Amino acid sequence: MTLCVALLGGSFDPVHQGHVALGALFAAQLQPDELRIIPTGSPWQKSGLQARADDRVAMLELAFREAALPVTLDLQEIERNAPTYTIDTLRNVRAELGAAASVVFLMGADQLGQLDTWREWRSLFELAHIGVAARPGYSLASADLPPAVLAELTPRLGSLAQLRNSPSGLAYLAETLDVAISATQIRASLQRGEKANSLISPVVLDYIQQHNLYKI
Repeated sequence: MTLCVALLGGSFDPVHQGHVALGALFAAQLQPDELRIIPTGSPWQKSGLQARADDRVAMLELAFREAALPVTLDLQEIERNAPTYTIDTLRNVRAELGAAASVVFLMGADQLGQLDTWREWRSLFELAHIGVAARPGYSLASADLPPAVLAELTPRLGSLAQLRNSPSGLAYLAETLDVAISATQIRASLQRGEKANSLISPVVLDYIQQHNLYKI
């Protein structure tokens, strides 16, 4: 059977229930041999991160343990002393796992709508499949996608079984994730002194309070 590894990247500043829900969705539907979480180091499309790398990693460990969702943390982007590009990470993962493994890069539909701004974005499909989870306000309908992304995506649509049993090149759209949360929203709530209990795991919230994170 083909080895299947699902990758979930992001700044996780902080990790929230939407991240966990996305990972859980594809863990259940795709049944990968490994769900690998890749916290970013220096994301080129975002301004400076508010929490340090060690705090973001600690919060990730707490959140996914609380959800009883086994994951592997891959710290290559944090350890890379350069701007973070997904294409470089996927090349590293492919070199590690070999040409035959199924690699599925997970993202939300909002990220899909910006895919054509990513470095060497068409080459992503040479290295991995893309699994997309819908979220409220981000339709997967063709009218809401950049024409270049739609043209690249449409002929690549496949089933979970096809993703599971082939190395790369396909896309799967899971229109079942109904979680509208953003880290920006959470940080704003915390800065206002609100607990954001419905947005973030209690164990992560405890960590944030204990380490005095996200204060103005």
